[in-house]
Amino acid sequence: MRRRDRALDGWFLYGVLTTGVYCRPSCASRQPRRENVRFYGSCLAAEADGLRECLRCRPKQADAREPDWLFGLCQRIEERCHEPLPLAELSRLAGVSAFHLQRQFKAATGLSPRQFVQQCRITRLKGGLRAGATVTEAVFAAGYGSMSRVYEHAAASLGMTPAQYAKGGAGLSITWVVMRTAFGLLLLAATDAGLCSVEFGASEADLVGRLRCEFPKAALTPLAQPYPQPFDDWAEALQAHLEDRRSVLNLPLDVRATAFQTLVWNYLRAIPRGETRSYQEVARGIGRPSAARAVARACASNRLALLIPCHRVLRGDGDLGGYRWGAARKQALLDWEAFLATGE
Repeated sequence: MRRRDRALDGWFLYGVLTTGVYCRPSCASRQPRRENVRFYGSCLAAEADGLRECLRCRPKQADAREPDWLFGLCQRIEERCHEPLPLAELSRLAGVSAFHLQRQFKAATGLSPRQFVQQCRITRLKGGLRAGATVTEAVFAAGYGSMSRVYEHAAASLGMTPAQYAKGGAGLSITWVVMRTAFGLLLLAATDAGLCSVEFGASEADLVGRLRCEFPKAALTPLAQPYPQPFDDWAEALQAHLEDRRSVLNLPLDVRATAFQTLVWNYLRAIPRGETRSYQEVARGIGRPSAARAVARACASNRLALLIPCHRVLRGDGDLGGYRWGAARKQALLDWEAFLATGE
């Protein structure tokens, strides 16, 4: 990396924690301090740690470890995801056998070809709904063969039904408060069913802005003390947890998740305070030993700080890995939990 050796492009990537980007070995950017550098075997692994692609060296366009046909096939799927795309057709487009396509595609992307097609259809569906198409128009334009199919697969990914997504969460009533904690400001937001967002942030305006982006047309109501029940019970439970008066948090949640995310998040909630797991250990623990990258993505998509303790999941080498609310806060939470567990 120090030699900026082009011969090693595609063999590994390096990420810089202070800038939040990852690069290929030959990148001409200013060389970072060694303690701020992490090394990765793929773009997906770097992004799972919360890093973004360097705009100077464009590592996504130069990862030689990925099959030559992969980038072109992904583009074709994105363009044609509204059409039927059976494995035989994808195999023909890639020019490899169906067996090799399945194995190499999942190794490179963390998704099976079918899951990637579904992901592209969800993206197209969201675009159609945001552009003002009716639900029926957007559903069929995205490639779903029936309304029942989209409600079966898409609702979990959208976090609400397609009709609610098209309306920006219209009809939802969400109450929220911002609490001061030892780890920074913490927003609690809830529907009648349970907590739908628990996030750390730098300011109340930032936290409420993020909540508004997530539910642009929902009715957001700030609460003042004394909070109504059961919200008061939930806020007290979180405060007690952060003051070591309550070791376990088991509060009602109102979140939509895929079956895989639910599997990962339930496992995370079972990790005892003061202990950590690696992404690979979580993957083995849920019976999916080859899904470490997918586990990292499930952790990154968590919007419920503390309640789903994704801060307890580290990289296999012991490095912190990514955290939606910042690496420094993740380390502080781990240090605090380790102190409570050991008294040191």
